[in-house]
Amino acid sequence: MRNFTLFFLMLFLVTQVQVGMSQGCVAIRGSACGMNLGTANNVNLGKGEFLAGVGLRYFKSFRHYRGHEEEKHRLEEGTEVINKSYFLDLNLNYGITNRLYANLGIPFVYHDRSSMYEHGGNPPNGLGERHETASRGLADVRFGLGYWLFNPAKQHKFNYALGLGVKLATGSYDYTDTFYNQGADRSEDLEAVVDQSIQPGDGGTGITVDIQGYQVLSPSFVLATNLYYMLSPKETNGVLTRNGSSEFSCPDQYAARLGFFYNNINLAGFGPYLGGRIEGIPSEDLIGGSDGFRRPGYAISVEPGISYTHNRVAINLNVPIAVERNRTQSYMDKQRTEETGVYTHGDAAFADFLVSLNFSYRFGGKQHHMPAEVAPGWNDLNKGN
Repeated sequence: MRNFTLFFLMLFLVTQVQVGMSQGCVAIRGSACGMNLGTANNVNLGKGEFLAGVGLRYFKSFRHYRGHEEEKHRLEEGTEVINKSYFLDLNLNYGITNRLYANLGIPFVYHDRSSMYEHGGNPPNGLGERHETASRGLADVRFGLGYWLFNPAKQHKFNYALGLGVKLATGSYDYTDTFYNQGADRSEDLEAVVDQSIQPGDGGTGITVDIQGYQVLSPSFVLATNLYYMLSPKETNGVLTRNGSSEFSCPDQYAARLGFFYNNINLAGFGPYLGGRIEGIPSEDLIGGSDGFRRPGYAISVEPGISYTHNRVAINLNVPIAVERNRTQSYMDKQRTEETGVYTHGDAAFADFLVSLNFSYRFGGKQHHMPAEVAPGWNDLNKGN
């Protein structure tokens, strides 16, 4: 029983270090089990040990923001854009050694987008007909390696891992569907590329870097940390937006997560989590150009969650709730502002919350429960408890 809390923490991290990375119209694409907060998905996996996971996520974005301000009139007028997104994420993680690990994330998506402005225009100047477009299929696959800085065999109250990975351009980034009330007299139905926010992929190869770790504060409380950034050297993917004004951008992505895990022995396998997180797309990339169409911005959320573990199985439910949303000024917005002298700042739709449900199963190697090499440090913390 003394080792129960650390074992639960490790399963919590391996299944929950990934956060559902999407805001709606701010198209932050995740990999398996959501936003892969790094490639370090297998905390203290022993040599030859596997962790297989399945993640399900859902969100509905419909609240429009320009900067920090919500454009409430969109809901009042019925002109809001509604994105409903569903994700099925497959993960496989492998312990190469007791410190070096590899992982693979394969995501599948289904998006449904309902709007008026894309199908004849918003009233009073448009036809005012609401229609839907959709996309589905394989999204962008990710794989990577990570390394724990401190030897799990030694007594440590904390440990941190550095990860490096690659996001492949496996998801479609030129997906098309039918748009209604098109043409000069708005009498045609045309096949065209769907909005960037529901494209399964972004068309660029990205380089992911991450840090994840934990700090044992007491026998019951643990602080978990995740930092993630994806560099996207490619500027645009060559696909024109529906109106042909520009190409889709291949933007950088970032996220950070910090929270407290609590376990009470009397909960017999259940453990709550409470933390905060931020995820977003910057207006300008760190490497390469920043031109092309993108909706930059970020969301800050309070993230409650609960997990259950039994032997080799872990189930995790997290529901991040947005407390701040900001659609920042894009690179193209800034260019147009400078060229015309008229301030330009686009909008984007955000979700109120995200639902993330994950299942994982740990197998192989010699360690099916809590790795023996971390027990000495944890037992030292639990002396007298």
